[in-house]
Amino acid sequence: MTEQAIHLCVAGACGRMGRRVCGLAAQDPRFTVVTGLERGERERPGDPPPVGIELTTDPGVALRDIDLVIDFTAPAVCAALAPLCAEHRVPYLVGSTALRTADEKALDSAARSIPILAAANFSIGVALAIALVESAAKTLGPEFDIEILELHHNKKRDAPSGTALALAGAAKRGRGSLETVLGRGSSTAARRNNELGVAALRGGDMAGEHTVYFLGAGERVEISHRATTPEIFARGALNAAAWLIGQAPGRYDMRDVLAALRDRS
Repeated sequence: MTEQAIHLCVAGACGRMGRRVCGLAAQDPRFTVVTGLERGERERPGDPPPVGIELTTDPGVALRDIDLVIDFTAPAVCAALAPLCAEHRVPYLVGSTALRTADEKALDSAARSIPILAAANFSIGVALAIALVESAAKTLGPEFDIEILELHHNKKRDAPSGTALALAGAAKRGRGSLETVLGRGSSTAARRNNELGVAALRGGDMAGEHTVYFLGAGERVEISHRATTPEIFARGALNAAAWLIGQAPGRYDMRDVLAALRDRS
């Protein structure tokens, strides 16, 4: 933790997650949100902009005298914002999901100059679940089939979720040669041994649920995470931001934050 408050720019400050980050940061002595970067007039009718924050569409203004950028915008913003953060030597924390190859390349390039942490989910519980899935996949081996089911609110646009794909990636790290299968609606073939099924459900106001099933002969292991409030993602982003300050240039993820928590305890 730094002695002085960390000055933040929140990209997408008027969005759902951006507002939550701004609200929690206002109650946290570690942070001061100075600017909010928007692509245009984003407030919904009746929604005032976050209190005490200068909103701007000019990245040059948004990044002036800033210690760190938190970005909860659409993926398309990432490729443009990453090099600007590198130019201003401002660490960059990215919460956008479904990043494209061009976005990842932009992050890799910027990470030569600044520390960057990109995560589909900033919950420390999800970070732990990802670590457990990798370990379980390695330990249980090919005798157990792996399937992932995720449930989110009816406003979520991407399916499957970035967190579900991160869990699938963990399973693949634990057990190589798995092939992701998205849904099974049109399939008429039997399940193959190397398949990793990922299914998505949408409805209501669910903050997010993910379960990874390890299905063996006569037994089943489940690793689940259920979010009861979306504030955990904003709170996790702020904790990750506090950790990212002072790190060397490079790419980081929530596994690094989880490791730091283990070392501290």
